[in-house]
Amino acid sequence: MTRPDPRKTAALSAALSGAVDLGALKARADAARQQPAAPSAASANGAPAAGQVPWIVDVTEAMFQAVVEQSLQVPVVVHLGAAYSPESQQLGATLEKLAQVSGGSWIFARVDLEQSPRIGQAFGVQSVPTVVAIAAGQPIDAFAGPLGEPEVQQWIARLLDALRDRLPGIRAGEANAGEVPVAEEAPEDPRFVAAEEAFEQGDYAGAQAAYEQILASEPGNELAKEGLAQVKFAARAEAVDPDVIARADAAPDDIDAQLAAADAEIVQQRVEEAFKRLVDTVRRVYGDDRDRVREHLVGLFELFAADDPRVAVARRNLASALY
Repeated sequence: MTRPDPRKTAALSAALSGAVDLGALKARADAARQQPAAPSAASANGAPAAGQVPWIVDVTEAMFQAVVEQSLQVPVVVHLGAAYSPESQQLGATLEKLAQVSGGSWIFARVDLEQSPRIGQAFGVQSVPTVVAIAAGQPIDAFAGPLGEPEVQQWIARLLDALRDRLPGIRAGEANAGEVPVAEEAPEDPRFVAAEEAFEQGDYAGAQAAYEQILASEPGNELAKEGLAQVKFAARAEAVDPDVIARADAAPDDIDAQLAAADAEIVQQRVEEAFKRLVDTVRRVYGDDRDRVREHLVGLFELFAADDPRVAVARRNLASALY
């Protein structure tokens, strides 16, 4: 397996020093070693994320330091990827599989660089996927690019072997290895119930207002983002004119026609054609028009699963069109 360049590891450590309070971490390190219980991955408010294996966590910029602090107990393996990258999806799935049965001997922290670009900047990420191991608040190892499951498993095993006597939570986690905790079913959130009921009744304005209210207090709520995207599209789809596709083809510079035609193609299950239409439009226009088309296309992406291959291809094509 390709080993990381030591110079890169040093650079990562230097970069991270400016992003987290390493002095405070060091001051708490000795006390933390006296608490050998296996840790739980923190959510934005410091609690385990509902419905998740507690040592698998999606990291945002707001909770970044809280997750780094977990590395006083066990290594934190940070996966820096992007939804448009199939290699990121593949490596992320491998790490998640291994983390599921790790017992919490290490924490798997997933970072979507499209949503949290400053975390990537802190690590000096130049390509996705990149994986960084953190222990006691410091990056200690890293690799970039996809690896197969056996290589990833060996890399993690070497990591644990090197740190077992220094981080108290590793042995506690290994005692539970292979046991996947069963998450209790969370009660229904009344805010989502109200939004979904409005959606089902065709009250798109009410559903949109309900989802926007959730996002006003929880900007990172992915379920609310998905619901809002679906509501907005449903409202547009009701008014879509199938003839707009022909009009858009005849007038490639008509931005409104291109956006409406893409919606019509989605309604007709012509997903690739809709994505291609808007990517091609991005290539032709500039300034505010380009931003408008890009935002519309990203909104359409949100109607589909993040690992949908059509979305992955379109994201790559969009990135090429923009840069």
